[in-house]
Amino acid sequence: MVKKMKSQAIRLCLVVIFLWVGHGVSAQSLAYETLLSGLYDDDFPTLMPSEIKSLSDFQILDTREKEEFEVSHLKGAINVGYENFSSSQLSQLDPKKPVLVYCTVGARSQDIGKKLAEQGFQVFNLYGGIFQWVNDGKEVYDQSGKTNRVHTYNLAWSIWLEKGEKVY
Repeated sequence: MVKKMKSQAIRLCLVVIFLWVGHGVSAQSLAYETLLSGLYDDDFPTLMPSEIKSLSDFQILDTREKEEFEVSHLKGAINVGYENFSSSQLSQLDPKKPVLVYCTVGARSQDIGKKLAEQGFQVFNLYGGIFQWVNDGKEVYDQSGKTNRVHTYNLAWSIWLEKGEKVY
């Protein structure tokens, strides 16, 4: 009886995955969504790349480390890092303008975003980080201009980047 129930459960899972794939949701994106849902706090605001009409509406903070930022970043982003982030960096921000924070997938940026929110800033975390941004076909830049390179943090994390040239 238990063996039959396991077999039915496996078939059901396969059917569900087949239906998702048939409707444009890949197994990878389902796994990525699951990963992100485990990283994000429900009460911290996120914005999908598609919800951002213009980056100029935000002060953009890249919370990755300098080496990651130098490979590519969102246009107009300021690198504040994560390991060496300091509240003294907030003096350059306009407290009346919303802040968009991002990192590779959104975990580090959420941590920095919470610190900014405690200081009174209106903060949004970029859903899926730079990976989602690039996977959605949005542009990234380096010191020379547009690039398709993205720092993937390490080889293991690179599986979540579907577009662009992976650098780690």
